[in-house]
Amino acid sequence: MTLSNTAHRICVLIPTYNNAKTLRRVVDGVLQYISDVYVINDGSTDETRHILSEYPNVHVLHQERNQGKGKALLRGFQQALADGYDYAITIDSDGQHYPDDIPVFLAELKAHDEPVLLIGNRDMGQDGIPRKSSFGNRFSNFWFWFETGIKLDDTQSGYRMYPLKHLPKHLFTNKFEFEIEIIVRTAWKGVLVKNVPVKVLYDPQERVSHFRPFRDFTRISILNTVLVIITLLYIKPRNFFRKLKKKSFKQFLKEDILQTQDSPEVKALSLAMGIFIGIIPAWGFQTFLCLSIAVALRWNKALAFLGSNISIPPMIPVIVFLALQIGGFILPTDKPMTFDFDKVDIEMIKIHLYQYVVGSFLLAIFTAVLVGLLFYVILKYYARKSIKNVQ
Repeated sequence: MTLSNTAHRICVLIPTYNNAKTLRRVVDGVLQYISDVYVINDGSTDETRHILSEYPNVHVLHQERNQGKGKALLRGFQQALADGYDYAITIDSDGQHYPDDIPVFLAELKAHDEPVLLIGNRDMGQDGIPRKSSFGNRFSNFWFWFETGIKLDDTQSGYRMYPLKHLPKHLFTNKFEFEIEIIVRTAWKGVLVKNVPVKVLYDPQERVSHFRPFRDFTRISILNTVLVIITLLYIKPRNFFRKLKKKSFKQFLKEDILQTQDSPEVKALSLAMGIFIGIIPAWGFQTFLCLSIAVALRWNKALAFLGSNISIPPMIPVIVFLALQIGGFILPTDKPMTFDFDKVDIEMIKIHLYQYVVGSFLLAIFTAVLVGLLFYVILKYYARKSIKNVQ
């Protein structure tokens, strides 16, 4: 039986590297459901090439040397896209995935009008699943949520359906971490990413894993570090401004700040924290710091970001001036500031820099507490008014 989807052209990609024990079973199983199959032989040195010669109707892409799963998938995506396919289902060749789950992906695709990236959700709690795989999956799930705001139960399954025309144009990784980069960056483009239930088989007698724990975990950790930095410095601010641009300021204030589920205390603390970060001498890192703290403490990210923008260019001279005045009052000196460079020396620079740092922290604390308390009072008033209107 071969299934088809009239709305989309769909193929299956099978990247393989030295999985001769299970490759034939996987290909035969897939061909029962979809006839358009690509196998990317990533430099295998076992019987893989001979096995693939038995399938004249399967598109075989040979890579002369092993370049990594990411490179194999990327080559398959490029070829499938060039051949006019809209979606590609990827299935591992080590036998852990069941081809009879392909209809699950096709059925889920039909339920969506917009582009969607589907990831198989394996039961990682069943007997036979290696403990390190369960831990790695939870680790990956957490960082995917942090980087995209999307909660998934399984982000490491290689059993997926990709929207070929909506994937990032350029990807930078080529090993196991490729599958993390591509789902994060696809989600950043606004594509829906979700799980679908699939079965999984871990047979130690047949399965050949090419995962190198120390090396690959290090590469994954480095990738997540880069993705987190991009998330905090670019993606979060970008999404914030996009949301603000789509709404009037009054609508944004009402829907995204005043009517969120956060308590008045959390909202006031979020704004105060953002203002504090915006005033202290952390130029260039305010967004990173305030969003990191807001995410870690589960505070209101929009308010924290809004508060940090107290240091917009027109306000910087005011902040620096007030910080120097406060610092000068706390730490008086007999060397007044001058712009006569002939009279400037290292000692004078050190003194006034110290005044500025101390003054900026004191100004940050005072302003954050004052604005935070004022905002808290306004929120409590707004809440009481809303209750009276309901009654």
